[in-house]
Amino acid sequence: MIKLCVNIDHVATVRQARMTVEPDPVLASDEAVLGGADGITLHIREDRRHMQDSDLYALKKHVEVPLNLELAATPEMLALACKTKPDMVMVVPEGRNEITTEGGLNVIEDASRLHDFISTVKENGMPVSAFIDADEAQIEAAKACGFTVCEIHTGPYAEAVIKNGFSLDCDAVLESMQQISHAVAHVCSLGMQCNAGHGLTHHNVSGIASIKGITELHIGHSIVSRSIFTGMRQSVAEMKTSIEKAQHA
Repeated sequence: MIKLCVNIDHVATVRQARMTVEPDPVLASDEAVLGGADGITLHIREDRRHMQDSDLYALKKHVEVPLNLELAATPEMLALACKTKPDMVMVVPEGRNEITTEGGLNVIEDASRLHDFISTVKENGMPVSAFIDADEAQIEAAKACGFTVCEIHTGPYAEAVIKNGFSLDCDAVLESMQQISHAVAHVCSLGMQCNAGHGLTHHNVSGIASIKGITELHIGHSIVSRSIFTGMRQSVAEMKTSIEKAQHA
């Protein structure tokens, strides 16, 4: 079964809007796990727009499921990862002006710097994942660089669903699914773990969850958004049900 790792960044986004103490990401992680989350994901951005270092320390101490830390490949973030030792480090591209992550890593162009970063993380006992587009050349570069996991960027698929009236079976959506399916197969053929995420919702997750070879889905915004109306526990449980139904369809 595909595991669901819940990204709780946007719980912190609401908190930071008032620079106060609530809602609490640690409490959100508890509710997510009670709803069936197999892991918790957070992204410490360089500008600290949502999650703070103190959140990472608190979650590392508190969370009993695997903790996945997303970060940019910078010396500051490397030091933070090595000090806190999450269960997985996922390297993502990061731009100060972007609203959310806009694409996968360009491993080919940044291989030398990434290799040194990855080596240090692995020496400290943590597996390293690359957030990467559905591109075979980038996947092969990630393998050569030392990444042990690839997370396929599903944002283009999610955008195709929106642009086509939320249809899950129009040509553009099916073509995007096919690209992701080929990428997943290529990651697996290289002996790497394959995860996927970005822009996945309760509505569109079925298309990606039906692809064979995916180990984990990392989903945040849709779960947090729905939790406003249903509560975090219920929102996570509904996402888990959607994933399971897609796998058995």
